Amino acid sequence: PLLASPSLSLFQSADLDLPYPPPQREPNIYMVPQGIKPVLQRTAIEILAWGLRNVKSYQLSSVTSPSLLVECGGEMAQSCVIRNLKKNPNFDVSVLFMEVRLPREDLYCPPIVIKVIDNRPFGRKPVVGQCTIRSLEEFYCDPYAEEAELAVMQRDDMSLTPRDDVLIDIDDKEPLIPAQPADSLTSSPIINTQTSWASLHEEEFIDWWSKFYASVGEREKCGSYLEKGFDTLKVFETELENLEDYGGLSDFCHTFKLYRGRTQDANEDPTVVGEFKGSFKIYALPDDPTVPAPPRQFHQLPARGPQECLLRVYIIRAFDLQPKDSNGKCDPYVKISVGKKSISDQDHYIPCTLEPVFGKMFELTCTLPLEKDLKVSLYDYDLLSKDEKIGETIIDLENRFLSRFGARCGLPQTYCISGPNQWRDQLRPTQLLHLFSLHRNCKAPIYKSDRIIFRDQVYNLTDLEDGKPLNPHLGPVEERLALYALQKQGLVLEHVETRRLYSPLQPDIEQGKLQMWVDLFPKSLGAPGPPFNVTPRKAKRFFLRCIVWNAKDVILDDFSITGEKMSDIYVKGWMAGYEENKQKTDVHYRSMGGEGNFNWRFVFPFDYLLAEQVCYVAKKEHFWSLDKTENKVAPRLVLQVWDNDKFSFDDYLGSLQLDLNSMLKPAKTAEKCSLDMLDDPVKLVSLFEQKTVKGWWPCVAEEGEKKIIAGKLEMTLEIINEQEQDERPAGLGRDEPNMNPKLEDPKRPETSFLWFTSPYKTLKYILWRRFKWVFLIVLFIFIVLLFLGIFIYAFPNYAAMKLVKPFS
Repeated sequence: PLLASPSLSLFQSADLDLPYPPPQREPNIYMVPQGIKPVLQRTAIEILAWGLRNVKSYQLSSVTSPSLLVECGGEMAQSCVIRNLKKNPNFDVSVLFMEVRLPREDLYCPPIVIKVIDNRPFGRKPVVGQCTIRSLEEFYCDPYAEEAELAVMQRDDMSLTPRDDVLIDIDDKEPLIPAQPADSLTSSPIINTQTSWASLHEEEFIDWWSKFYASVGEREKCGSYLEKGFDTLKVFETELENLEDYGGLSDFCHTFKLYRGRTQDANEDPTVVGEFKGSFKIYALPDDPTVPAPPRQFHQLPARGPQECLLRVYIIRAFDLQPKDSNGKCDPYVKISVGKKSISDQDHYIPCTLEPVFGKMFELTCTLPLEKDLKVSLYDYDLLSKDEKIGETIIDLENRFLSRFGARCGLPQTYCISGPNQWRDQLRPTQLLHLFSLHRNCKAPIYKSDRIIFRDQVYNLTDLEDGKPLNPHLGPVEERLALYALQKQGLVLEHVETRRLYSPLQPDIEQGKLQMWVDLFPKSLGAPGPPFNVTPRKAKRFFLRCIVWNAKDVILDDFSITGEKMSDIYVKGWMAGYEENKQKTDVHYRSMGGEGNFNWRFVFPFDYLLAEQVCYVAKKEHFWSLDKTENKVAPRLVLQVWDNDKFSFDDYLGSLQLDLNSMLKPAKTAEKCSLDMLDDPVKLVSLFEQKTVKGWWPCVAEEGEKKIIAGKLEMTLEIINEQEQDERPAGLGRDEPNMNPKLEDPKRPETSFLWFTSPYKTLKYILWRRFKWVFLIVLFIFIVLLFLGIFIYAFPNYAAMKLVKPFS
C-alpha cells in the first residue's frame, strides 16, 4: 500500500519541528514506514460460485448471460458465463481460486468485491450488480482440519439424484422407496393402515395438537398424551435460519445481496437487484512456493441441475398481529406463493381476532433453484375494499435443501409406522444414516441386535427407551437405533419455528409472529409419507339435561297478605357463554317452609372440545357484525334461585355454579348437603366421565362478607351427544316428548297458588284457615245483632197489636 500525502509538505512548511518525511517513491508519493505497514502473506481464496438468483433487468433489458468477477487485494478471478439464467441459474464451474497477498491481521484485510457482468451482444459487458464483503473473518479456515476425514472420497458431484453414483444397499429385501398407489400422499405400504376401534378412540383424544400443546407446556390441553410416551417437538422462538446450532443454514453457501448503487436521492438505500449464492474459504499458503499447497476445501458438491420437489407448508397459528379494522381486530387469512404459483385461503378467513389458529397444510410443487423463495403472507379480509397485507415472511428453500443439517425434513423423536407420529420422510432412518456417512466420509454404521456403532460411538436401545412407556406404534429396532444415532449428529429435529412478519410499507416494524414449518421432498426419491393432520380441533355438539326435582331450605324473602314469611320460588339456569339460552322452571307459589317441587327439565345444547375440555362459543358481538367471534370458555352450569314478584322486580336468593369437568360431588340427602361440601376439593367429579349424576347441591348467597346457604337443589345432571339425543329424545320442562324419564306434575301443597288469580282458594286456604274462629265469632255476633235488631224493630208493632186486637 502507498501513502499519497501532498498535505504532508504543507504541514512541514508550517511547523519546522515535525519529523522528516519517509523516502519518496515517486514525486509527492512517500513510502510507508515499516512500523506502519501490515505484514503480508501468501493467502489462498477459494470461491464457491454456486449461482445467481432473482437478478433484475438492467436498462430495460433482462439479464440472460451473466458471469462473475471477484476482486480482492489487486487480484481478480472470473467465472464462466451462465448460458441461460432462466433455465439454470447455477455456474457450470463452481469453484474458483485466487492467490493474493493479504495482511496477517484480519482487521487490515481489504474487502472482497463481487461484480456481476452481463455478456450482451456486440461486446457490451455492463456491471448489473455488485456486492462488497468488508469483513472476511468468518471465511478464514484451517485447511488441514478435515484432511483426515476427507482423505478418500472426493468427487465433483454428489447428490441425492438418481444420476449420481450414490449407492444405498441397506436392507436389500426392500426397495429404497416402496411402491405406492397414485393417491399415496396419505398412505404408504411401510405404514400400517389398519385401523381399529382403539385407534379411532385414541385419535379422538390424541392428535397433532396434543403433541404441540405438550411441547409448549400447556398440559391441560394435551390430555394423556405425555403419559402414553408419545413424541414432542421443538418449538423455536425464532426463525430456523437464525439458530446458531444450525449455522444459519448457510453451511454450504451464503446469500449475498447484489446492489446497483444509490439513486439520485442520497437518503434512499441502494437498490437490491439480485442475490449471489456462494461462499469463500480463506487460508494461508506456505511462503515457499515449492512446498505443497494445502488441500482444496470445496469438494463433494451437490448436483447443479434443477431439482423438482414436493413442498408441504404447515401454517399453525399467528399472534401479536397488528390490528387493521376499526374494532381493533383483523380478519386474517393465509396466502402462499412460490415462483409463479400462488394459493390463497381467502374463503377461510378467521374473523375478529389478533391470534388466529389456522391449522392449514398447503401442498405444492416447486423447482429449485428457480423457485427458491417461499413467501408466506397474511392478509386482512375486507368486504368492500381491497384486502390489506398484514405482513409476510420469506423462506429460502434452497438453503434448506442444500444444508447438511437435514433441514428439509426434521427428525422426530421415534420411528413410528402408525399412530399420530407416523414417519413422514421419504427415506427410512437406516437409509438416512447411510447417506449421512457417505456425505461425511465416515465408516458405515454397524448394527447389532440391541445397539448400533457409528463414528466410534455406541448407541444402546436401553439408553433410548428404558423408563419410557411402551409405544405400540414403534417400528423395527434397527430403524429406531438408526434414528437415535442421527439425532446425536446435530441435525434439525422435528420443530415448529416462529417467524416474524414484516410489511413492505414498514419494513423495520414487526407486524406479528407466525408459527409454521416446511417439509421439502425431492421427487427423485419417491413419494413421502402421509402429512400431519394439523386441522384445528372441531367442537362436538353435546346436550346437558338438567332435571330440577325439588328445592329445600330456600330463604323466605317475602310476606303473605296475612303477614307470614314465604317465597314464590323458581329456578333459572344457563350454560356459561350461552346466556341467550336461559331457561327457568315454573313457580312454586307460597312456599312457607322453603320447600319447592318442580319436576322440570332443562336442556342446554353446547359445543365442546374434548381434548381441551372447553366449550366453543361463536356468536356475533353486535347485531351489525358480519361474522361471529369465536371464544373458548369453561363448561360451567349456572343455576340461580329466585323469588317471584308480580308487581316488582324478582328477588335474587342464591346461586350454584358447577364446572362440568370438576364439579362438586352431590350429597345423597338434603340433610347432608351443607356449605362444608364447598371446602372439600376431594369431592370433585367430571360429568363427562360419570355421564349421569343425581343428588343435592347447596346454593350459596352472601350476607355481608359471610356465605350462607340460600337453599338446596335436588337435581339430575346428564351429558349426552347428538346421537343419544336423537335416540332418547326429551322435551323442555314437562312438554312433549316427555320421556327419558317421564316427568309427572309436581305434588305441591294446596296452598301453592297465586292469590289474586284464585280468590276462592285465597279465602279457603289463607283467610279461613288462619281466621276461622274470627269469622265464626263475627258471624255469631252478626246473627245475634241481626235478631236483636229485628226484635227491636218488630216488638212495638207486635205489642200494639196484642193490646188493641183490631181483628177481634
